[in-house]
Amino acid sequence: MDVFQPDLAARSPWSAHSDKQQVTINPPAAALEGTVRIPGSKSLTNRALIMAALAEGKSQISGLLLSDDSYWCIAALEQLGVKVAIDGETAYVDGCGGNWPLSSGELYVGAAGTIARFLPGALAIGNGVWTIKGSKRLSERPLAPLLDALTDLGATFEYEQSERSLPLVLRANGLQGGTAMLPGSTSSQFISGLLIAAPYAKAPITVRIEGEVVQKDYVEMTLEMMALFGAAPEASLSTDAPFITVPTGKYEAHSILLEPDVSTCCYFWALAALTAGRIRTEGIDASRTSQPDIAMLGVLEQMGCTVVRGESFVEVQGPERLKGGFTVSMQKWSDQTLTLAVLAIFTDGSITLKDAAHIRHHECDRIAAICTELGKLGIHVMEHEDGLTVYPGKPQAALLNSHDDHRMAMALSLIGSKVSNLRISDPGCVSKTNPNYFEQLAALGFQINY
Repeated sequence: MDVFQPDLAARSPWSAHSDKQQVTINPPAAALEGTVRIPGSKSLTNRALIMAALAEGKSQISGLLLSDDSYWCIAALEQLGVKVAIDGETAYVDGCGGNWPLSSGELYVGAAGTIARFLPGALAIGNGVWTIKGSKRLSERPLAPLLDALTDLGATFEYEQSERSLPLVLRANGLQGGTAMLPGSTSSQFISGLLIAAPYAKAPITVRIEGEVVQKDYVEMTLEMMALFGAAPEASLSTDAPFITVPTGKYEAHSILLEPDVSTCCYFWALAALTAGRIRTEGIDASRTSQPDIAMLGVLEQMGCTVVRGESFVEVQGPERLKGGFTVSMQKWSDQTLTLAVLAIFTDGSITLKDAAHIRHHECDRIAAICTELGKLGIHVMEHEDGLTVYPGKPQAALLNSHDDHRMAMALSLIGSKVSNLRISDPGCVSKTNPNYFEQLAALGFQINY
């Protein structure tokens, strides 16, 4: 049995089941069929919250994701003196106009990579001294490219443990304008973190990106959100030398309805695929969303699923047997690498997932972790530097380690649609993006026991 030690300090009051050591999942007794309402996008939630906090005026953000990551984002904003009122799934944010009401303090961001990458730039535009801390794993995740760029633009950082990592002390004295260089291959969040702050620099900022942007859609998501709040960035991301120029200005308050989290939708679409069932998710227009994980629908069709794309819903009907025997690049939508790895077990041919080396630096080394856990089930897996190849098999029930990673737990749970008495450690880790995930499975007919 694996020994797992989840970082419970990173769980928020919005989390669930953090007191449970494991969950047991058994398949539904009847055919899987239903309509699921998915909470708002994590990526959109934290972008909107921080831009609303920087804006002039009061913003209304509806469709808010109530998860650990959004909780710590709101908590940090409140510690900065920003008033945030929560009413159900709506947040009302009184923006500070780029002038943080408080000028010093300690901010804890849990395990939220988005906040760790979005806050430093937003803080650096003002004047003050801030200590930023996070979970143990977040303190191991890379921040150097962003911190180096902010340092070049005038911010000063002191590191309490490891260089260019959390925990750190930021001494802010405004951001100078000019040119900043960032790599495209490591994380799009570094680029987004600088872009979000850029309108408040003392002069226009041009972000030049070295190499291809590994998750370009997330950068475009940031640019679209900036435009909604009144900024006017000019981007050229499709050239050999991509760049973005952001003029000086201020965000203006905006009322926005966030669409559901497509990454979370993918687990339910995968359940339909695995069980020859039918699942509809509401609130998604597949032709308009900028969330990159919508690419899952095309792969599901390649695997034999029937997909209906409505104006405000997506419906997936699974086939009698899933097709395999192909290779997929996960570069643009790497969050679903684990989901496809699980689906591959039940296909008629091996599936290779590539171009996802960067997910080794997420909540865990996701490539190594999924290979380890599938191996416990008796599944043949080949690990590659940038991905893995999964061969079809007949998994045997086992206790699987979630590695304190929400995406590991949710992907592994899919196996419970085909295998009885599947056990997963630390079910509470799903609260990072969807605290009610296991309740949603139970509503579809799964037998869930803690």
